[in-house]
Amino acid sequence: MAAEWELFTKFTKASGVESEISKQFSPMGVTSSFQYWDPYPIAIASAKGAYMTDVDGRKLLDLSMGFGAMLAGHLNPEVVAEVKKSLEEGMLFVTPSPISRDASQRLCKRFGIDQIRFANSGTEATMYAVRTAKAFTGKNAMVKLEGGYHGSYDPMTVSAKPNLDLAGDPEAPNAVVQVGTSPGIVFVVPFNNLSALEKVFAENHESIACFILEPVLENLGIVLPDAGYLQAVRDLCDRYSIVLIFDEVKTGLTAGPQGAAHRIGVQPDLICLAKSIGGGLPLAAFGGKKKFMDAINDNRMPHFGTFNGNPLAMAGVRAMDKLCTPEALAKAEALNVQALTRISEIIDEFQLPAHTVGFGVKGCITWSVDPVRNYRDYKAANFEIAELSWLWSLNRGIITPPGLDEQWLISLAHTQTEIDLLVEDFRSLAIALRS
Repeated sequence: MAAEWELFTKFTKASGVESEISKQFSPMGVTSSFQYWDPYPIAIASAKGAYMTDVDGRKLLDLSMGFGAMLAGHLNPEVVAEVKKSLEEGMLFVTPSPISRDASQRLCKRFGIDQIRFANSGTEATMYAVRTAKAFTGKNAMVKLEGGYHGSYDPMTVSAKPNLDLAGDPEAPNAVVQVGTSPGIVFVVPFNNLSALEKVFAENHESIACFILEPVLENLGIVLPDAGYLQAVRDLCDRYSIVLIFDEVKTGLTAGPQGAAHRIGVQPDLICLAKSIGGGLPLAAFGGKKKFMDAINDNRMPHFGTFNGNPLAMAGVRAMDKLCTPEALAKAEALNVQALTRISEIIDEFQLPAHTVGFGVKGCITWSVDPVRNYRDYKAANFEIAELSWLWSLNRGIITPPGLDEQWLISLAHTQTEIDLLVEDFRSLAIALRS
């Protein structure tokens, strides 16, 4: 590890200088706290296709791809063309427009929902979805998963990644509140644990408005739902009259042409979208069945936003709707499956304490021998090796998210060449670990 950090600082001196200048004008020198790491993060000057160029002039294979926002690739020609067209028509109207209506129609049709409203970030989408559920039901409590991340709205920060010293019983976790927030009433349950969920519902259903979860957890690497789990959740929500919200901010089109809900075959009441639907433009949305969205129609839940549905973001929707055909996403997913298979073979060959997990066009290496089914399993993974794996790749021209619990993403711009780079990079790490 020490040798790799020394190598990092040797080849990223301009990023270090950029970081020190940025700190004068922005906390931590970054625009989002997640972007920072010690001693300083990489500063990017430009990007195109599947690659980014940092301020030191190094060309980096991008396997982060904006957590899915760059599913089409950087500066995809179709996205660029739609944005240029939009710039000739207007940047902001703050009125209804056929442009935003067209985007609404496209997303409703694609995701199989009745109505949709636009927002500007995943945090806004999840916040307003929860507010819609509360307005519809007239109840004020919500349920979320331990380890589940849904943005920075106060209730969503509860037990997002809690300290285990505070988290309590794995079967009935404490709701760990972040300092400086006022979350209201939030119940926390473990993922893939139906008995724990039913207990909370049975004891508190008269106050619970909704249960929000990612159908596939992508805040802890990739954690898949047990067979039948989501359908059972759907059934429990129906039994106790609790609104089921799927947060597909990180899945969405990365899970398939119609998202994770359609792929898994379980329909939520409300769905939250962002990242992959906008082609890289700032965009989010929430929507679902009309009877729940009627809480907005009759003004029980007023929804506002000056930039909601702005033409530039709508250009991104049009482009992604054209680009993300079943054939295009299947091709990217096939490359991802190939990468997962080849890396799994290397793990077996070198007897490494790890395994791979994939869903749609995303994949990850989890540094644990045992499968991860919930937050407590995730906390038992080896984060030292995870950090080394991330740093090893970064020093050799491959950039993945710095959280050690994120995923790579195979975009429409990645090809066999990039898959080979990913696999061979991991092989070089395996050799080094066993040397």
